[in-house]
Amino acid sequence: MSSMRNAVQRRNHKERSQPEGRARLGILEKRKDYKSRATDHKQKKARLKILKEKAKDRNPDEFSFGMMSSKVDSQGRKVADRGNKALSTDVVKLLKTQDAGYIRTMLQMVRKEREELEHKMVLEDEEVRVLRDGEGGRKARHILYVGNVEEQKEFDKEEWFGTGGEWPERAWNRPRRTKDAIQRDTDREEEEVRPKKLSKKQHEAIHLAEKEERAVLKKRERAQQRAAAHLDALKVRERDLMAAEEELERQRAKINNTVGGTNKHGVKFKIRERKR
Repeated sequence: MSSMRNAVQRRNHKERSQPEGRARLGILEKRKDYKSRATDHKQKKARLKILKEKAKDRNPDEFSFGMMSSKVDSQGRKVADRGNKALSTDVVKLLKTQDAGYIRTMLQMVRKEREELEHKMVLEDEEVRVLRDGEGGRKARHILYVGNVEEQKEFDKEEWFGTGGEWPERAWNRPRRTKDAIQRDTDREEEEVRPKKLSKKQHEAIHLAEKEERAVLKKRERAQQRAAAHLDALKVRERDLMAAEEELERQRAKINNTVGGTNKHGVKFKIRERKR
């Protein structure tokens, strides 16, 4: 009989959902969800009750002999042995040697990447010589020679460098206009000299070309800013690696008793060397 009952299609059981007026409160909590939440709440409540009773019955003057050997740090936390074994001096020297080798390798990689990036950003040709770091030293100059005083007065640096008014004084990473932009400027000057009525399509084409040129210049400027930010990050990382290498060398020298230092009591000491 039970097999026949299972063979008949029965109605699927559907649980009640959250009413539309309370849909903002999320899924409707079922009985099993409420039961698990209530059980957890009661367990936490009972645990807090036991802890409160222990704190109330605690004797502030209690003493145990373990207090004689235990230590606390400056913040009142108990200092206990965590089971770590102290390494021998030879093992520590070996580990610090490996660390120094790794730091030296990473420093070489960062330094090489920084030099390659600077080589890309710095403009160097037959007439221009620019400092690599840009920090200290003499300022880079670009010297040009003209025939006479009249040519010197008529000299246009924007036209010579092809920058179009964008940072002509910069000797490094100077953005240059493309040949198409220079040709468009030349055509535009010729059109201004020769007055002529342009059609609507020609105006739209000129406007579109100017828009594309501005987009290209903006994209190039963003690329230069990203490269400059990356270069600054590489310089900071190189400086940190150099400081870490110096610190490791100092620690290795202290282990070998070749330099002085400061002991745990804050007293400075110096290694005595035999008089020659």
